[in-house]
Amino acid sequence: MIYFILPAVFLIALSFMVMNLPAFGAAPKGKRLERIKQSKLYKNRQFQNISHTPNITEGYSTLKVTYDFILGKKDPLLKPLKTIPSVHTDLKKLDKDQEVFIWLGHSSYYLQTDGVSFLVDPVLSLYGSPFKYFNKAFKGSDIFKPEDIPNLDYLVITHDHFDHLDYPTVKSIKDRTGRAIVPLGAGAHLERWGYPEEKLIEEEWGAEVLLKNNIKISFTPARHFSGRKIKQNNTLWTSYVLETPTKKIFLGGDSGYDSHFKAIGEQFGPFDYAVLENGQYDEAWRYIHALPEDVVQAAIDLRAQNTIPVHSSKFALALHPWNEPLQKVTDLGKEKGLNILTPMIGEVLDMNALDHQFNHWWEA
Repeated sequence: MIYFILPAVFLIALSFMVMNLPAFGAAPKGKRLERIKQSKLYKNRQFQNISHTPNITEGYSTLKVTYDFILGKKDPLLKPLKTIPSVHTDLKKLDKDQEVFIWLGHSSYYLQTDGVSFLVDPVLSLYGSPFKYFNKAFKGSDIFKPEDIPNLDYLVITHDHFDHLDYPTVKSIKDRTGRAIVPLGAGAHLERWGYPEEKLIEEEWGAEVLLKNNIKISFTPARHFSGRKIKQNNTLWTSYVLETPTKKIFLGGDSGYDSHFKAIGEQFGPFDYAVLENGQYDEAWRYIHALPEDVVQAAIDLRAQNTIPVHSSKFALALHPWNEPLQKVTDLGKEKGLNILTPMIGEVLDMNALDHQFNHWWEA
């Protein structure tokens, strides 16, 4: 019996040690947990979506999906065959008055508007996971590092998954960040990493906060889930509406398609720009990750004049070809008469321009 007990004890102890590494953050407790328990979004000891949202679509099995992902046959274009095109713009030399959007790969992007800077979901490590050598970034997609980030007015986090909330990046830019905007519960991670409570703007869906230069940010719904450890949904996930004196911008975050897009469009739209997650999807996950056709419908629901697809071209987190998301969303968007904007990683998108022209760089 001792030969069974000792290995089990060792594995339990090892798991406990690993899960308590800084990269895994911290669970909400104390005043934060009490506040969570008061939220109407928190039921049965976890946050809930508006609609019933299983992680796996009906007709698919968790076992089959897991087998295909780990041991199944992989598409030869799951990863790029060569370095993907990108350009390294010096963010620190941008004029503060420039109105720009700069994609940094996957769901990370930097934007300046009305004299205020925002950095959204920065993952500037070489790996989209808590461990090195797992989910390595594609060559060409990894050109931006934490040290490239200038002094920030606001860090914005949509949810706490590792490919959106990266411990090394967020820790590195702490002293260059004015304030951090996070969904309810996620502040526990940042506090463990050295962010003081007074630097956090931590709210739930429906909250509106006035920022610098008369800019307002609203916490709006998304259809997803959260969690950095075994327990899921103990922190909230969110999208945001950014209303400035000159623009309306939707910051999507991960989300499956649902009625919330139309509701947000009716309440806040039309939008000058909508940044929508498009990539790392599968039919088996469509409740929590939008397919390209869902992204196009979401843009229509939001009444977006321009749509910027992100969440692709840096990590292989799904089984589709790496360049499929951009090809599909541009083709489908063209059929619907939408303006789908596809800058390369690091390419400057002038948000005051009346006309945008970007190459289909992923076809090269």
